[in-house]
Amino acid sequence: MRLSPALRLGRRPVGRRGAAVVGEAAAVMGPPRRLPARGPGLVVGLVLALSWLGGTQAQGMCEPPDRLQSAELEEKFSTMNSFPIGSTVSYICRPGYVRIPGKSLTRTCGEDFQWSPTEELCTERKCKHPGELGDGFVNVTDLTFGSKATFSCRAGFRLRGASEITCVIKNEGVDWDRDLPLCERIPCKPPPSIANGHHTEAASYVYQTAVTYTCDEAPKGADPFSLIGSATIFCTYDADLNGVWSEEPPQCKVVKCENPKVENGKKTGGFGPLYTYRDSVMFECDPGYVMNGSEVIFCGEDNTWSPPKPTCKKITRSVCGAPEITHGVVIPAKSVYEGGESVQIKCSAHCTFPHGAEEMTVTCQGQNTWSSLQDCACGPMSSGLTPHINYGKVIDGQKPAYSVGDMITIECYTGYTLHGEARIQYIGENRWVPAVPTCQLSAYITAIICVIVAVIVFLAAFWAYKKFFAQNGKRDSTPCTAEYKICKA
Repeated sequence: MRLSPALRLGRRPVGRRGAAVVGEAAAVMGPPRRLPARGPGLVVGLVLALSWLGGTQAQGMCEPPDRLQSAELEEKFSTMNSFPIGSTVSYICRPGYVRIPGKSLTRTCGEDFQWSPTEELCTERKCKHPGELGDGFVNVTDLTFGSKATFSCRAGFRLRGASEITCVIKNEGVDWDRDLPLCERIPCKPPPSIANGHHTEAASYVYQTAVTYTCDEAPKGADPFSLIGSATIFCTYDADLNGVWSEEPPQCKVVKCENPKVENGKKTGGFGPLYTYRDSVMFECDPGYVMNGSEVIFCGEDNTWSPPKPTCKKITRSVCGAPEITHGVVIPAKSVYEGGESVQIKCSAHCTFPHGAEEMTVTCQGQNTWSSLQDCACGPMSSGLTPHINYGKVIDGQKPAYSVGDMITIECYTGYTLHGEARIQYIGENRWVPAVPTCQLSAYITAIICVIVAVIVFLAAFWAYKKFFAQNGKRDSTPCTAEYKICKA
């Protein structure tokens, strides 16, 4: 058996591509011609030329595989620069990734000099769901390595701990880099103490805790203390979620106003020898006099009457006192009006004049007489009703009717989730703040219902399918009738 020159020199065959390259070289050099015997040096030169023309592909080699995001070559393959066709390399998953079930961690150099497979060999590890946050909310869009979970608290609470955690590599796996935070009810400092008074005590002072102030008893024979300001304050919070009290505490001090007297007038209410904070007195003028000022005055915290005491002016032929109107206001408001002067009277909310109008104009006719003066009649004031909560109920504070400031607490039935604030306050005109919440079916119950519906649809489809083929089977197995036999013949 004769060997080719390449085999005799101990080199591998150049393969198909190498043969093609040789052919191209031959075409360039022209038709073959007999060469004089030059010895082995000529053969060696020809082999080197063919090796140079064929390159790496002529020898059937793959270049190093592309870098994968999820895996890296084992160390023994990472330093190699070329790989023969059919050779296989092994990978290991990078930190934060895990092998895809059923997928091999190897790649092979194919005859097309490409590595297969081309897709990723590993997938991202996943952290467990961080769990629920009491009195707060968890926002998680993904659980894969590198993803984040953020936290927030409902009104009146603030986070204690990190507001964001990240899924990171930990203990040869992945886990969250921090512990779950807590939502704590926003605390306030203890309520301020006041002179000559005290407040109610509480085990702790946190969001919505209320305290009430009371003045101390005055020593025997001394004037009593008056509470100036709001008696009750409550714990709330500012824009930075720091606990603050709703307002400054009240004051306890002695307030005394002098006994008021009005010339040409008299008291009709508020009789007494001593007047303290918020005591009131009502006056009326004697016949033939008209009042200039307010008929009711109050003892203020600065020991003076507010508004100032009225005066009584003698009625002349050409003037009128302010028209007395029930459930309405006079525009413009004055104590004395000249004869012929007109004013507008506007009824209060939910009130009208007997003929249905809400406003009317009257004119001073002198001698304290007004033309067409009528009182406003008012219908019943509407009070708030208990809001209707679908799939929920009021568990605290429910009444047949509500006044401004009343509060109720709402709870959803089992299987439903509350969307909104559970505790709301009535502000009048059948309105609540915050808005009345709703109860919506929880995601878990929704998933169960979807599964049940899917099973019912599947069973219905299976029943129709079975019935259809049962009828076709009966039709095919029915004995031939006479007409059928005739047609068949």
